Amino acid sequence: MKYVLASASARRQQFLKDLGINFELRLSPTDESYPPELQGAEIPMYIAQQKAIPLLPTLNEEEVLITADTLIWFEGEAIGKPKDYADAFQTLSRFSGHSHEVITAVCLTTTQKQVAFYDTTLVTFTSLTPEMIDHYLTHYQPYDKAGSYGIQEWIGYRAIRRIEGSFYTVMGLPVHLVGQYLRAF
Repeated sequence: MKYVLASASARRQQFLKDLGINFELRLSPTDESYPPELQGAEIPMYIAQQKAIPLLPTLNEEEVLITADTLIWFEGEAIGKPKDYADAFQTLSRFSGHSHEVITAVCLTTTQKQVAFYDTTLVTFTSLTPEMIDHYLTHYQPYDKAGSYGIQEWIGYRAIRRIEGSFYTVMGLPVHLVGQYLRAF
């Protein structure tokens, strides 16, 4: 099989390389909206599957398309990528001293079948001061990251007290599951 990754995420690309998976990068813009009745893991599962649709006609019988989506679930609300500094500041202020779920869904698609799965990691932040949040946002500008932060960056070192689950799920790809599902696919 040949693998096709539909993700501009440098982290996802590096994870596949680190797994020893050779892949072609194939991108297509995707609407990341979702039906309002979806909750929790249903949201990134839906979006990961939607990301596969525009690329399905480009697949040949020997290719497996890999799409993914990451979402934060906090107090019954989906938290995606921030719109701007103010949005990111508000999000990180809400996370201060609390736990939230990071859910990453992956969809594997061929011309014959599709399998989708997800993984959830619980992340607990220490209390953040406004100065800490400002420092992080000013120096790291995490506006392309769900939940307004990257666990592998300064804020992860300073503010994450505990994680329960996969570190890589928080970074955007549950590599332990991707490997299992690709072997079984």
